[in-house]
Order: sequence, then C-alpha cells, then structure tokens
Amino acid sequence: MNLKSLADALGVSKTTVSRALNGYPEVNARTRERVLAAAREVGYEANPMARGLAVGRSNVFGIIYPLHSSDLGDPMFLNVVSGMSSALEKSGKNLIIVPVSAENELPSYEQMVRARRVDALVVGRTRVHDDRIAFLAKKGFPFVAHGRTESKSPYAWFDYDNEAGMRLACEHLLALGHTRIALISAPLTLNFARQRSDSFSDCLRRADLPPAPHYRVDNTHDRRSGYQAMQQLLATSPRPSAVIVDNHLSAVGAVRALLDAGIDIGREMSVIVWGGIEDSLLGARLTTVDLPDIDQAGAKLIEMLTAVVGGAAPASQHALWQPVLLEGASTGPCRD
Repeated sequence: MNLKSLADALGVSKTTVSRALNGYPEVNARTRERVLAAAREVGYEANPMARGLAVGRSNVFGIIYPLHSSDLGDPMFLNVVSGMSSALEKSGKNLIIVPVSAENELPSYEQMVRARRVDALVVGRTRVHDDRIAFLAKKGFPFVAHGRTESKSPYAWFDYDNEAGMRLACEHLLALGHTRIALISAPLTLNFARQRSDSFSDCLRRADLPPAPHYRVDNTHDRRSGYQAMQQLLATSPRPSAVIVDNHLSAVGAVRALLDAGIDIGREMSVIVWGGIEDSLLGARLTTVDLPDIDQAGAKLIEMLTAVVGGAAPASQHALWQPVLLEGASTGPCRD
C-alpha cells in the first residue's frame, strides 16, 4: 500500500497522512494515532527518500577527506570509519566518504553545505588553524571535529589527550636513563602533531635537558618519510639513544630503517610508537602510546554528531579520551 491508498482508506489527505507519520505538531493526537494504527495494520513503510525530503533530512552523514595513498592501508582510519558505519546502520542512516584533492577541500565543504547533500559532517585531520571548522561554525552546519583546533568558536570535538600521551612516553624514557631523546613527528600544521610536539618540549625542559633541534624531524606522514627521518637521526653525532614516533604510519618506515641499519632495537636504541604497528615487523611487541577503545571511537563520533543534529549545543559535545603506555620490547635502559 502506498501513501495515496492509505490516505484514501482513511478518508484524509495525503498531506495529513505524511505529517502524521513524520510527527508534525499540527496534526492532532487523535488523527495521528488513527493514521499510525492503520499504517501498522497494513504494514505500510514510508519511502526513506521521500520521508527525508519531507523532513528536510538526507539520513546521510559525511566525511570530506583529502585521501593520501597510505590512508587505504591505515588500520586506525579504517577502524574509526567502520565504527561510524556500524553505528549509522543501526539507525537506518548511511555514511559517505568524499575523497578530494588538498587544494579542493574547502570548496568541497562549501558545495556540500550549499547543496545540503548530508545532514552533518565529521572533520578529520584537524589543523592548528582550521578554515573548515571556522566555515562550518559560521554557517551553523552540524559537524563534529575528530581532533581539536585553536578555533575560538564553540564546536563539538572528539580527541585523545595528546599532551598526556607524550608525557607518558617521555617520562618512561627518562626513567630508563635516556637524555638524548629524539622526536619524529607528523606535519606541525596538524593539531595533534603540534600538541604532541609542544608536550615533548615541555617534558624535556622540565627534565633540564637542553633543546636539541637536530633530534627533531617533522613533516613525516608515511613509511617513506618515516624511513628517511630515522636515517637522518642515525647520521647525527652523537645519535639519539631513544626515539618517539608520533604517528603509526611513519613508525613503520622508522622501524624498518633501524632494522636495515642493524640496530638492536630496545638495546642500542629505544623506540616508542604512538598508536602501534604490526609486531611482526620487529618480531616482538613494541612499546606504544596506545589509544584504548579505538574500535569504539567511530560510534562515539556518531553519538555526538546525532546529538548536534538533534539540537544539542556544539559546546556541550566534547570527549577527551586518555591514552595509556603499553611497555614492550622496544625500550630498555640507556647504555651510554
């Protein structure tokens, strides 16, 4: 039975039936219950596309993402996306990922908002100064940032505590007697990298260790750049006794460079990886700054996004989860 047949059987207009099914307040309670009872009796289900048009919703959430070649092999990214998709499926909604070039990213946001193709957006890879978040906040378009930014406008965000995680890594190495500690980091325009880098500097300063610019390599975001960064550190004199890699994609290359150089990881050089990599690369479990419940992060993002779409104040939707240090075989006492 279609909408017209249901309306004819009840002796009311199609508009009244549609409004009753979608909960419009102008339909009185008695009529609404009559329509709902009749719909249940005949097994009527509204066309989801038509219903979406009626209420001004697409039932689709989106991610506009400047994809890199490494993303499709990034288990953490895929884990979060999988969690988002599963959470949306349970509520009859869908997730779309819109891959774009970096230079076309903001225009894609503008086009998406203008056309109202999705009900809300998740903004990934947040930057220290993020034009995307500023644009969406100004337009009042529902979104949740996967990460924080320095924006002064109120906005919803989900993140892990980058400063706390870096402190855990530094304090672990300092307790093992390391004083020549290096950092391989992602581009410092990304907010997580900036927060981790600032926390690293603060930790060394508190330990009365002088700044060592030659022990800092940034702008690494994949295996190749991680490999090259570690080679650069190995060429310094004296070379560092410990290295922290602030992103798991670069860490694969960094660890590979140590293995190729014949370095005994955990004895000759300690390594801590943010997020972890496959243990098979080293043959033993690495010491990591672990992100607990990463498989639940996607569902949390959808929970927050649904709240914002439902009218919750963006400033009320904040989630800061705490990382933990998992000690493995890749760290040990400083030997010199």
